[in-house]
Formats: sequence, C-alpha cells, structure tokens
Amino acid sequence: MSKTGIFYSFNTHKTAQVAKKIKELWEGDLDEVNAEKASDEQLMAYDNYLLGVPTWWDGELPNYWDELVPAMEDMDFKGKTFAIFGNGDQKKYGDNFGDAVGIMAKLITQQGGKVIGETDADDYEFEKSRAYADGKFIGLILDFENQANKNNTRIKTWIKQIAKKMV
Repeated sequence: MSKTGIFYSFNTHKTAQVAKKIKELWEGDLDEVNAEKASDEQLMAYDNYLLGVPTWWDGELPNYWDELVPAMEDMDFKGKTFAIFGNGDQKKYGDNFGDAVGIMAKLITQQGGKVIGETDADDYEFEKSRAYADGKFIGLILDFENQANKNNTRIKTWIKQIAKKMV
C-alpha cells in the first residue's frame, strides 16, 4: 500500500487552511509534515506527496523550503508522485502568478518525479506564470485575495482528480 504525505508550513495561514481542507476531503491516510522541520529522511519516506508551495514576493519559493531544496536537488524521485498546490495574487503579482508551483514542479521532474494535478487556467487573469503551460496550471493555484469564493470548489475538484492517481 502506498504512503501519502502532505508537506506545508504549519505556520502559514492560507496554505495551512488549504492543507486542512485537503486533509478533510482526503479519503484514506494522509500524514501531515511541517515543511519547516522536515528532514531528508521524511521527504523520501513517501510514495505520494502533496506539497503546499505558495508564491512569495516576486515569484519565489517560501524561505522555509530553503532547507529542503538543496537536498531535493540530489534526491532520486523516480517512482514517486507529486501534486502541488499554492497560493498567489493574480492582480498584484500577475507577472509571476503562482511561480513557486512551477519552480517546485521543475525541480521534482528534473529529479525523476511525476507531477500530477493539472488545473484549468481559464478563470484567472494574469500575465504570466512559471506554473502555466498549454492553458493549464501544473498544479492547483488559489487566489485568496481576488477569488476566495472559488477556493472550496477548486480544492474539491482537484482532490477528486489526484486521488484517483495516488494509489
């Protein structure tokens, strides 16, 4: 049986809110791991991963991922499946909306991991995103500032999609 973990910062408000909603909707076991304190061993202990990666400032990964990213660059993720969710502000940061999701997805695929959980980008207004390709986002990107009323529906739809692929 595969093991699934959800990695996010327990000290973030919005990302933690999304993670709690995901955990509530998830059918089956889902281990919560604080990304701020996660070890290399914890990162390799799972078959399936849900990663909470909000975009900070001008398209950067949150600084709490700084400890894990160098280690991740040396890990072999072959046979592991990842789904990435994050937050962004499409109006204020429209030129790098959700970039952190794209940065993380690139790192994972370079290390042999499989990234699932594409979502339609039709209902967003942004200039560009490192998480965008062919009309879709690589993962789930939520906008609490401008479209908070759509978050629950987007999360539910995304969970149904990825849960089928994480067995």
